[in-house]
Amino acid sequence: MSFLTVEAVSKRFGGLLAVSDASFEVAEGSITGLIGPNGAGKTTLFAIVSGFERPTGGRVLWRGAEITGRPPHLLARDGIARTFQIVQPFAGLSVRENIAVGAFLRHKRRAEAIALAERVAERVGLARDLDKPAAALTVAGRKRVELAKALATEPKLLLLDEVLAGLNPSEVRDIVPVVRAIRDSGITVLMIEHVMQAVMNLCETVHVLAQGRIIAGGTPAEVVRNPAVVEAYLGHGAATRLQASDDRRADEPGGLNRPPQGDAHA
Repeated sequence: MSFLTVEAVSKRFGGLLAVSDASFEVAEGSITGLIGPNGAGKTTLFAIVSGFERPTGGRVLWRGAEITGRPPHLLARDGIARTFQIVQPFAGLSVRENIAVGAFLRHKRRAEAIALAERVAERVGLARDLDKPAAALTVAGRKRVELAKALATEPKLLLLDEVLAGLNPSEVRDIVPVVRAIRDSGITVLMIEHVMQAVMNLCETVHVLAQGRIIAGGTPAEVVRNPAVVEAYLGHGAATRLQASDDRRADEPGGLNRPPQGDAHA
């Protein structure tokens, strides 16, 4: 039984068909990527899975049960959490208090929520920033707060919407092991991402969305060699660089577990 199944999902906004008959599966315990050009419908598909949008057609199954159209607060209680592409922390609150907002989903006592927030902050590299106002953080710091708020809800499935966007290559390298550790802790991850070197390094399976349709799926190595993906999204130059990088990592001892090097946004 698939952990998450998106089955023939479509979403229309007036005359715009944002998602068209999209189907894919996510295996439990995996890091699965959803990639594609801007405007392909990736975030709309995330909104449907997480309950923020109801599909025009199709359905979503989670652990064998249909969750299509179930509201996001109930899905959060069930164990589905998401981050947002545009991060908006509570600027007047500290980092600790921001993370605790997520923790209050399951822990009603303030002391328990704060304790959980501090543990989550340690996991995502924010332990030294707990007393800072969220408004004072860099983009990378705000991304970590967004991730921490979602983790504090204690999810079983975590949807990451471009958690690496806006980060420089060094910051990307720092976040990659954090995402991998989240998966290793037992949380299944579905991530939208444009930083292809990180996708190659993190994901076991990648699905490609273009003009609202799933046009390819497979391992990262298979996807970057798919002519349809090269034409619709990667371009020949980036695809060649990614293939060469993947070949080098595969040939080196422990290479497939190394952080991405060079141009992280290739």
